[in-house]
Amino acid sequence: MQLGVPELLLILAVVVILFGVGRIGKIGKELGTGMREFRKGIQGDEEDKPAVTTPLTDEQKKS
Repeated sequence: MQLGVPELLLILAVVVILFGVGRIGKIGKELGTGMREFRKGIQGDEEDKPAVTTPLTDEQKKS
């Protein structure tokens, strides 16, 4: 079962009637933000990775 252009237009019209144009924009923005955050979580953020450190010397361990 495939959706054609008339079916997609009918679905779009129903969505616009139910939610209104302004709310659809907000939903789209929130959906995009959520997807972006999800991708960051899956791939890992460069800022979250620990920096490469050098081993502590004996003097640094004492203080």
